[in-house]
Amino acid sequence: MDLPVMPPVKPMLAKSVKTIPPGMQYEAKWDGFRAIVFRDGPDVELGSRTGKPLTRYFPELVDALRERLPERCVVDGEIVIALDGRLDFDALSERIHPAESRVRTLAERTPASFVAFDLLALADESLLGTPLTDRRALLARALDGVDAPVHLAPATTDRDVARRWFDQYEGAGLDGVVAKPLDLAYQQDQRAMFKIKHERTADVVVAGYRLHKSGPVVGSLLLGLYDGRGVLQHVGVSAAFTMARRAELVEELEPLRLADASEHPWAAWSDESAHETARLPGAPSRWSGKKDLSWVPLRPDRVAEVAYDHMENGARFRHTARFRRWRPDRTPESCTYEQLEEPVGYDLAEILGPPSA
Repeated sequence: MDLPVMPPVKPMLAKSVKTIPPGMQYEAKWDGFRAIVFRDGPDVELGSRTGKPLTRYFPELVDALRERLPERCVVDGEIVIALDGRLDFDALSERIHPAESRVRTLAERTPASFVAFDLLALADESLLGTPLTDRRALLARALDGVDAPVHLAPATTDRDVARRWFDQYEGAGLDGVVAKPLDLAYQQDQRAMFKIKHERTADVVVAGYRLHKSGPVVGSLLLGLYDGRGVLQHVGVSAAFTMARRAELVEELEPLRLADASEHPWAAWSDESAHETARLPGAPSRWSGKKDLSWVPLRPDRVAEVAYDHMENGARFRHTARFRRWRPDRTPESCTYEQLEEPVGYDLAEILGPPSA
């Protein structure tokens, strides 16, 4: 492979802002695996956000990109999997598997798509220093008429359209909106763009915590919600605290600490088979590896309000929740899934078009 921009490339990033800024190019924020595609003739490589290759996990996508991208190019985009008209991150995560046979099976069962939104090189020319508007125009021409599973990400400079996308697209599993300055050069690993994400709040039960890697202070709070059967399900964590606050939380939560974990609703967390019928902390996964998943059980009596963007499959917080305040006025039993706001459904085909035959 001999391209003007060679792997590894760390993608340009975005910083969070509260509102959609004016005078920019706007795109949907995709909920998938960020990937930079390098194609040089028959050779195709998929680079991840960390620079590590994703190529072996998406064989069906490698073939499709070889057929649909310009012969020599470097394209920034997102790998996604859509099921029942919306993005499914769980299905996407399953693709990171050590067994090639499993990857091949999933490639046939839940094929991936690639949504292209930036062009870093074309033929023998690097476009890293080229303004965004020119890169977008070149990308649109290069992908004119492209069909699934490769897509050109919709983009607009109309702020009102971006606001409409922000409201509508969440129903298809998208994260929000990304705003990009029109004259922006491609800045690797820099937060030079802006992201506007959905935020909601929920009252949750704080049922335990993990220690911080630096020592005996709180690393993350373990959060739960009661399901329709009255079972406390683990739905995620809240982890963004100052070091001083982490130390305070240990003392604050000490009266709730259980000496005997057998009394806790999640007592079976270390039994791998128990995770098949309930959401418990410490579920083994290919992401955790040998990571210490032990935690400190607390009597599930304390309620906190947290902010979140959206739920994954209606079962857990997709990203780390953000602690807002304690809620002494709420009972733990009132913290149920019923309080969660669900976005209005929206078919992904309305954004990208129908899947190919």
